[in-house]
Amino acid sequence: MSETGFWTHPLVETAGYFSVVVLCLIVSMVIFEIITKYKNWEEIKKGNVAVAMATGGKIFGVTNIFRFSIEQHNSLLQMIGWGLYGFALLIFAYVLFEFLTPKFNVDDEIEQDNRSVGFISMTISVGLSYVVGASIS
Repeated sequence: MSETGFWTHPLVETAGYFSVVVLCLIVSMVIFEIITKYKNWEEIKKGNVAVAMATGGKIFGVTNIFRFSIEQHNSLLQMIGWGLYGFALLIFAYVLFEFLTPKFNVDDEIEQDNRSVGFISMTISVGLSYVVGASIS
């Protein structure tokens, strides 16, 4: 098998995409941890379902955007770029959600295990990941 053939083999490409997406997901989760007032993984360890839903929504949203990006782009750099751009849009949506709910603080409600707010946060991330993903070309 030629060197070019090795790198374009579906098993190698899949392992490459998987590795890059996992790395980008870790970076995305670190950024999400920084922008929230609470500590995601500490709250999840304590059993905070609202935080788990909000965090799970971000994980699903980011990976779903990368799914669309992998389907639409031939280069690894384009795939990474679109995936990270999509994550930035999800973060923007999270901040916008906070701004559009002046009667309560989203971070505080999620930290207090308000599952209704956690569910809406998750739904926003998942739903918008399809919108962002569909627009990737």
